Amino acid sequence: MKRMVVVLMCMVMTGLLVLSTSPAAAQAPVKLKFSNFFAATHQYAVLGQQFCEEIKKSTNGKVEITYYPGGILTTATKMFEGVVNGVSDLGLAHCEYTRGRFPVTETLSFPHGYPSGYVAGQVANDFFTQFRPKEWDTVQVLWFYSTGPQIASTVKKPVRSLEDLKGLKLRTAGRPADILRNVGGTPVAVEMADIYDGLQRGVVDGLLASMEVQKGWKTGEIIKYASLTHKAGTVFTFYVVMNKNKWNALPEDAKKVFREVSQQFQHKYGVASNDIDIEGRDYLKKNGGQIIPFPDEEAAKWAKAADPIMERHVKDLEGRGYKKADVEGYVKFVKERIPYWTAKEKELKVASPYY
Repeated sequence: MKRMVVVLMCMVMTGLLVLSTSPAAAQAPVKLKFSNFFAATHQYAVLGQQFCEEIKKSTNGKVEITYYPGGILTTATKMFEGVVNGVSDLGLAHCEYTRGRFPVTETLSFPHGYPSGYVAGQVANDFFTQFRPKEWDTVQVLWFYSTGPQIASTVKKPVRSLEDLKGLKLRTAGRPADILRNVGGTPVAVEMADIYDGLQRGVVDGLLASMEVQKGWKTGEIIKYASLTHKAGTVFTFYVVMNKNKWNALPEDAKKVFREVSQQFQHKYGVASNDIDIEGRDYLKKNGGQIIPFPDEEAAKWAKAADPIMERHVKDLEGRGYKKADVEGYVKFVKERIPYWTAKEKELKVASPYY
């Protein structure tokens, strides 16, 4: 009898041991949270969902990411700190939402002559790889991307030169607002959620924004003229980052997958930036709007108007301990990479809204 009890106990212990070391127990998936402030239907949010699915697929289910679009987990202004503090494990937003938090990277947002969002985004990734600004040390950067350059869109008066900007009230904010003042325009702060009504009621004469808003915010139903001022346009640099501790806890094979998939989505987000600008342009034209050429010499004057703002930016960085020569090196690097990625964009046959 005693022998039977001993045998049964051994069998039970063996069974428990097998269960505890089974693949299901040993391979419990890593679970992460990804926060994105864009509405779930926006292309930048749709791609985020696809990224989560690709990570799960490529890790054979070892990593599962729960997706939170629409700012339901963290808003755009709280995104970065939310990742650092573990409210979310991954987050997507752009640098201008927390102006001053990423001073070196903000150098990218000036009017350097970007021809498209795709080019601006690829330059941003090269910039990070080259300089590794310490402002990103508290997170794991996955990739950057960018909006298309801002253009001048108006309701009643087409903008064909800087002279046409004088007296115009255009919706914009931040550095673009400072630059607009320097060329004689009047910046007006209007939330994008209110821009349609603002255009209808004449609160503003138009706006400075990427072409995407014509469809994304339906401004193309009211706007009559979209001037091709993109060569003087500023951009918004977006980041996708991961909590440092969660990154460090990943097994090496999962890190490899994250790097590879991030590389793929760096390209996909860049293509999407161009695609939604093309859709915005076509939506405007469908509703009777006109595309207005803008001479290169006028664009050069507009970009020149940003020089005093850039000088303030340089002084700000110097005040933070950066050398003026280093900051000038940042700008030089950006301007050198733009022609490279412009040629690459054409080589890869990435459709552009401007050529």
